[in-house]
Amino acid sequence: MRRLAVVGGGIVGLAVARQLLLADPKSAVVLIEREDAVGTHQSGHNSGVIHSGLYYSPGSLKAQLCVSGGRLLRNFCASHAIPIEACGKVVVAVEDSELARLQALFERGMENGVPGLRLVEGRALRELEPHVAGLRAIHSPTTSVVDFTAVARALAAEIASSGELWLGTEVISVVSQGSGLVRLELAGDHGGRFDCDFAIVCAGLQSDRIAIRSGGDPEPRIVPFRGSYYRLRQTSRHLVRGLVYPVPDPRYPFLGIHLTRTVHGDVLVGPNAFLGFSRGNYARWAFDWQDVRETLTWPGFIRFAGANWRAGARELSHAMSRRGFASSVRRYVPELTAGDLEPAVAGIRAQAMLRDGSLVDDFWLETRDGVLGVRNAPSPAATASFAIADHICMTAGLS
Repeated sequence: MRRLAVVGGGIVGLAVARQLLLADPKSAVVLIEREDAVGTHQSGHNSGVIHSGLYYSPGSLKAQLCVSGGRLLRNFCASHAIPIEACGKVVVAVEDSELARLQALFERGMENGVPGLRLVEGRALRELEPHVAGLRAIHSPTTSVVDFTAVARALAAEIASSGELWLGTEVISVVSQGSGLVRLELAGDHGGRFDCDFAIVCAGLQSDRIAIRSGGDPEPRIVPFRGSYYRLRQTSRHLVRGLVYPVPDPRYPFLGIHLTRTVHGDVLVGPNAFLGFSRGNYARWAFDWQDVRETLTWPGFIRFAGANWRAGARELSHAMSRRGFASSVRRYVPELTAGDLEPAVAGIRAQAMLRDGSLVDDFWLETRDGVLGVRNAPSPAATASFAIADHICMTAGLS
């Protein structure tokens, strides 16, 4: 019987553990999560969008896995009675300078096999979103929303029924001992040593730390980017029917402040993207000296900050000012005012950064004897999680 360990109870780790159990029901699978519940970080602090595959470079893992992953996710939700709302999305160009980027984005989506894409303008755009103003837009009718926390809980229930789920247990290191033995050093409820035949590390915001403590490459390093959301007050929710996005800046892997109607009836506005001063505390003024020190002493961040200080200043204004937040959205929803916004949730994105200051755009997997580590899995990782799990299991030879 193979003993397999999965580190991390976010949606990717959960999907991997489930796939391991499906591939070999006789294997002994243990999922290990530091928190007392699953899906408490990136998987539970997002806007809940099931992405269509529009944005990603053709041939990248994101492009390959997003469309198929969305299909697998929908199937899972249907079999577990988890509601999905296919509300559709428009990506809106409001200036002439954005039209070429919008066209390139449309062509990329077509190449990636995104179903139902079309370009709309004028009356057609107003029929989709009556309160949205723009020169032209991409309409993606298959873009949907779901509660990813509910998905995580359903995955955890499946795993617990045929494997083991160790909560409240921190993984310190994952080190190959040779001869097919991998040793995990643990702290918390299941503290001590745990030996297995293969380990898959899906640790999100802690992925680089576990890799470094385990003798792995110090690059890429995780830099946390905090994203704050507002929500529309109930009297203003009519301004949006589905999802409304700006044309993204191709220099960054962030999609810009957008509006998202959730399965719970709210309309989220955000997120912005500003340097996070804590990897795990979502309070507005949270500050962790270790997290900040590791970011500021990483040569890549110094280079990144020097090259992008103007964008950083803009994001800081959004983070500090409700008016600044509203003004960025009013470009494509002119009726929206700062008074329409009320504070909502915040998320922290685990963004991998190289020593040269470049942001890792694609999913990043690394393997060494008996260990596969996921070093970068930002959006659309939740959408693609089931396809990522298939890919990881095949890469590790465990499918």
